[in-house]
Amino acid sequence: MDAFADQIIAFVSTNRDWAFWIALLFAAAETTAFLSVLIPSTAILIGVGAIVATGALDFGPIWAGASIGAMIGSTGSYLLGRIYGDRMLRVWPLSKHPEAVEKARDIFARRGVLAVTIGHFLTFLRPVVFLMAGAARMPTIPFLAANVVGAVAWAFLVPKSGEVGGDILAWLWQVLGF
Repeated sequence: MDAFADQIIAFVSTNRDWAFWIALLFAAAETTAFLSVLIPSTAILIGVGAIVATGALDFGPIWAGASIGAMIGSTGSYLLGRIYGDRMLRVWPLSKHPEAVEKARDIFARRGVLAVTIGHFLTFLRPVVFLMAGAARMPTIPFLAANVVGAVAWAFLVPKSGEVGGDILAWLWQVLGF
């Protein structure tokens, strides 16, 4: 998986016009049930954010792409839950992680709409919270409102953490005289 992430980050580094689309694709994968468990999207988005620290990329297209991608993936998962209900929570790979499903169910029951916003940030919730919102028949408008807030904030913070990390490494590199 690390080699795959490295290849994508290298591709974005040399093909900056693709940054928006790469961010959109991997943010959608990260917030789509089942795909989020299989693809190292967060690592890729952090790595792409680190490229911003070098000055080779602008942050805006990455944030925009990741925001739209996160909304697409999580809304798609919500719709899967809405259409197929709890059956989706018993499908592989979620069937291999019943503790994550139960933890998400508990948080969702206690926090409702807030769980959708928070779900973007918690790795153990991300694969199931949007499915669960659909399966629980959460009304669409409150879901979308909470989802937009969570998606835009998550899409900012994940690549920005890579950028900040890159800035810190560059500063250390300079301070140490390399």
